[in-house]
Amino acid sequence: MRIRSAVPAVLASAALSASLLAVSPASAAAHQGGLHLGYIQYDSPGRDSRSNSSLNAEWVNIHNNTGSAIQLKGYKLKDNTGYTYTFGSYKIGAGKTVKVRTGKGTNASGVRYWGRGSYVWNNTSDKARLIKPSGSLKDSCSWTTANHGYKNCH
Repeated sequence: MRIRSAVPAVLASAALSASLLAVSPASAAAHQGGLHLGYIQYDSPGRDSRSNSSLNAEWVNIHNNTGSAIQLKGYKLKDNTGYTYTFGSYKIGAGKTVKVRTGKGTNASGVRYWGRGSYVWNNTSDKARLIKPSGSLKDSCSWTTANHGYKNCH
């Protein structure tokens, strides 16, 4: 008798678990779909010396999780203070990532340089925003010092 009454409870529990598992991956995929902010190194490792190598150790990855290339011309990367990087003509391939470094350097495939002589991202807390050329928000990612200098925004 006890076995029979336990069977419906076990089946209900299994059905609930299966439905929760079905929802979780879909939610994760929706967040990572399309063009989005990826990994952010907001506190360059070591001492903040304002040297170009230290500035370039602060960066943001933007990932294209679609099946086709996307032209980023006019897209903006912005912080809470209002510092803004605007993409010139740059096409990010399907499944590819572009890294935007804070300091100076020569733009190449997969890397863009902001060209700044001072840091952009606050170490205590900040929010990166990816803004479409139309001005609407495409994605954002925020952090606090609890993240230890980097944040995975996926």
